[in-house]
Amino acid sequence: MPHGRFERRIAGLLAEADVRIGGDRPWDIHVHDPRFAARALARGSLGMGESYMDGEWDAAALDGTLSRILEARLDQRVHRAGEIFDALRARLLNLQSPRRSGEVGRRHYDLGNDLYHAMLGRRLVYSCAYWREASNLDDAQEAKLDLVCRKLQLRPGMRVLDIGCGWGEALKFAVERHGVSGVGVTISQQQADYARDLCAGLPIEIRLQDYRELDEPFDAVFSLGMFEHVGVKNYTAYFDVVRRCLPPQGLFLLHTIGTNHSVHRTDPWIARYIFPNSMLPSAAQIAQAVEGRFVVEDWHNFGADYDRTLQAWRDKVEAAWPALGARYGERFRRMWRFYLAGSMATFRTRRSQLWQLVLSPQGVRGGYLAPR
Repeated sequence: MPHGRFERRIAGLLAEADVRIGGDRPWDIHVHDPRFAARALARGSLGMGESYMDGEWDAAALDGTLSRILEARLDQRVHRAGEIFDALRARLLNLQSPRRSGEVGRRHYDLGNDLYHAMLGRRLVYSCAYWREASNLDDAQEAKLDLVCRKLQLRPGMRVLDIGCGWGEALKFAVERHGVSGVGVTISQQQADYARDLCAGLPIEIRLQDYRELDEPFDAVFSLGMFEHVGVKNYTAYFDVVRRCLPPQGLFLLHTIGTNHSVHRTDPWIARYIFPNSMLPSAAQIAQAVEGRFVVEDWHNFGADYDRTLQAWRDKVEAAWPALGARYGERFRRMWRFYLAGSMATFRTRRSQLWQLVLSPQGVRGGYLAPR
């Protein structure tokens, strides 16, 4: 078929989102290869993302482009080949089983600590920062870690568990500021190695371990940005693990991205290139899994802060690219740009949320006063 029909179709759809092909506004698209239109129409976000990675189109303000596309809900109107199969596969299979759980560690978190050092700032904290009173990324991440500790009411002598501890920064912060000891578990070898070096000399144990293997007592538990990899088939097992590790008066803080509608799979481009086997939970899915296991003491949404966090990460990566480019290459750079810009768009348009829940096994006696 001639490319012209596809180009007219995509131009018409983009116009509904106030995005022009060849326009002069920062969010307008400039097409370098006519195959872009057919790929985007045939494969939705997967085709559009791959086409961007291959250099077939550009936009000066990519986050602005993708935000307008989401606001116009064009993603819901374009045919996406293979999504019926993906949905069926996600419902039939446990994509986050113990056998599969290490894949995201190998493919994403083990990419290279140099990339994450460049992107994340003074602390390697790969989750939403808290910008309420902060004006820069480092202060906002410290404010987030402080908020977590205050919500958990940490006191000297407590033993704390971090499920999905990343590079160990949150545990280190809690130990140094509040006099606790801790255990952190991760499925990333590079994260575990780094965290052990970071926390050397502190009462912290870092384990390369699946969360399902945990069965020992802790005074408090937290998990920052890991629940997105658990999968709906494993939510009840996840909360059962936390419940058996906590005393009746203990507290658990869950920090997770959330979505407005219950789904059983993630965006196909994200699944292929960024977070394999990931899945964002809905409020209904969390509530169903928590029912009968915990009292919900607090549910805090500061999802708008993630847009600002992602902008800071993007700026840092772009500034550091001269030192990173030789290792990662131009296609990776464009993939990472599309990932960060697309993530900004989902939070900016309020498609995605950032939730912090505080849960207790039997309810805090006298009630829980939630810090902000």
